[in-house]
Amino acid sequence: MMRKTLRFFLILSVTLTSLSLSARTPKVGLVLGGGGAKGAATIGALEVIENAGIKIDCIAGTSIGAVIGGLYAAGYSAKELEALFLDQTWQDILQGHRVEAKLKSLLEARGVESFADARFVTGIEFRCIAADENSFEEVVLKSGAPLYKAMLASMSIPEVFEPVRWNHQHLVDGGVINLFPVDQVRDMGADIIIAIDLQQAKEVALGISTKELLGIGGLINWYTLRPDLDRYKQNLRTLNNYDISVYIHPSLPGYNAASFGCEKCQRMLHLGKGAAKQFKHELREIHDLQQQY
Repeated sequence: MMRKTLRFFLILSVTLTSLSLSARTPKVGLVLGGGGAKGAATIGALEVIENAGIKIDCIAGTSIGAVIGGLYAAGYSAKELEALFLDQTWQDILQGHRVEAKLKSLLEARGVESFADARFVTGIEFRCIAADENSFEEVVLKSGAPLYKAMLASMSIPEVFEPVRWNHQHLVDGGVINLFPVDQVRDMGADIIIAIDLQQAKEVALGISTKELLGIGGLINWYTLRPDLDRYKQNLRTLNNYDISVYIHPSLPGYNAASFGCEKCQRMLHLGKGAAKQFKHELREIHDLQQQY
């Protein structure tokens, strides 16, 4: 949304408080898209949002967005996530080594086992997106335990990670159907949406090559139909229809979902911060709007 338009609606929202927001604190939702190693840019942007003093009420994340969102909902600050993301051990984990044990340990350190625990600790409602291994239909995870398994399911790229058993289903990375879950934050009742989109022009979702896709029987139909692209466009339209929204879309030239390494992640963190700082006035106004109540 254009800056002038956003400013107009922010002012209108303050003026017509009782009508537009029913005399209550506006609910701020955060959308965290998938993107593997590019999640470093998300953490950079999140630090700017946090420094603006904005209270996040609900988060929906997919893949690395689910990992970052789940940890933030459990009480990890953006600075803590930055230190974690730049640690070489974490770099190894994100490439498939001991990820389950690490996520479990991180949540246990905050006393969080379930979705409900996270909400109790921080007040943040959290959802993450996965997909059924066989049908690739969307599965929205928003309750129950253990939370680390829900986060793991959301990032379990087919043929890279093992599918995660959740109740009676086997789940894989939600990016195959809903990589940028604006619709879920809308469904949680957000009045204001801040969205961080890591997708780059002409980028193939999940960073899987065409050759690899065609070599995996279950993914052939997905590649032919690409339902994730339709949902992505729908979610962009949903975001644009919001009166108050901030769309942070870092430009990450030369980086992709597999761009691991401390130096690369440090650079993407910087790019994420720069992209978010372009909206410093809008973020300040959202903060001021929250303070009206």
